[in-house]
Amino acid sequence: MYPRAIKVALLVGTALNLINSGDALLAGHLPPHAWKIPLTYLVPFAVSLYSSAAERRKK
Repeated sequence: MYPRAIKVALLVGTALNLINSGDALLAGHLPPHAWKIPLTYLVPFAVSLYSSAAERRKK
């Protein structure tokens, strides 16, 4: 469960961070909302982990 959730979080979190803050990050600056960057990885991790656990409970 955890390896899958980590992969999803890295993929989705990176895509969302590039969309939301990519220009600032690629310019070498932290955006004013930099505290949101870890949350952008945490949310898809939590959703993936929850959905994997819910599916496992069904079986």
